[in-house]
Amino acid sequence: QVQLVESGGGLVQPGDSLRLSCVVSGGTFSNYGMGWFRQAPGKERELVAVISRNGDWKNYADSVIGRFTISRDNAQNTVTLQMYSLRPDDTAVYYCAADQKPLLLGVRSERAAYKSWGQGTQVTVSS
Repeated sequence: QVQLVESGGGLVQPGDSLRLSCVVSGGTFSNYGMGWFRQAPGKERELVAVISRNGDWKNYADSVIGRFTISRDNAQNTVTLQMYSLRPDDTAVYYCAADQKPLLLGVRSERAAYKSWGQGTQVTVSS
């Protein structure tokens, strides 16, 4: 059974940076597409960024392009979301997720493809 544990959330001011990490146990991490999603109060859970098994393909939500970077370390079973220039509308619970049946080439962005989820970590951007 795949388990995902996020860390790194917190309260920051607009313009600050934050780094989220997700450690995955169970199964073979390098076989999974990985993603970060977020859910703000009263809103649907939405894509933030996804990354393919080997890191060659990445996809980002339009709202975070140029500000967020997703990466992975298959030796450490870790996927990371580096966030810069944070804005109040980035406030949400951020979830790490695994696609255990990923594409051979490319990466899937649809939430339904990700069957294993972490418990989430709160990111609050406020002055």
